[in-house]
Amino acid sequence: MTSPAERKSIAKIAANSRWARESDRTAATAAARKNSPASIEYWLKKVDPHEEMPYQERIKRAENAKAAYYARVMRKARQAKAAKAAKASGEAA
Repeated sequence: MTSPAERKSIAKIAANSRWARESDRTAATAAARKNSPASIEYWLKKVDPHEEMPYQERIKRAENAKAAYYARVMRKARQAKAAKAAKASGEAA
């Protein structure tokens, strides 16, 4: 089994090798960007996978779903930060 440092080194070599061969980085990452929660297309597929709603309604729902997702992410980050601070203050005492 490799150490975390060794795995990091292997991953870095692989990533740099891959990008050294890529002529069009934008095209190479297009699918990942389209399927990312940062993309409205991602949320359009989530809220109406069969495209049965009117487009404007799909957009509204997609924007709400995206906002809810990021609100949950921020909430979890705040909770984790608070838990870490509580643990640190408990250890310091």
